[in-house]
Amino acid sequence: MASELRLECKFQMAEMESQLRDLKAQVEALERRLAAASAAVPSPAPTAARVPTPATPDPPEIQEEILLAISAAVAAFLGKRGHIRQIRLASSMAWAQQGRASIQASHGIVVQR
Repeated sequence: MASELRLECKFQMAEMESQLRDLKAQVEALERRLAAASAAVPSPAPTAARVPTPATPDPPEIQEEILLAISAAVAAFLGKRGHIRQIRLASSMAWAQQGRASIQASHGIVVQR
């Protein structure tokens, strides 16, 4: 029994070694083809230093009239002049959702008994 297992193991090892030799030959052939292909492609000409592009676009500028209107609204709400430190455009659907909820709530549902 043990001799049969050893024989089977030797046979499998011989097959694996043969496959390994074949794979090594294929890898070497591919490396030669890659070297030939990269030699045939001309290297890119040096270019000027590239300026990286920002990942996020610049936010749109808010017009002066809108800033004045916001400032006046803040002053009317607070009762005194407030200092606006930052204004940014909110990109949420909260106003739209609130508007829909308001409209849906305004519909009078009549329950008949």
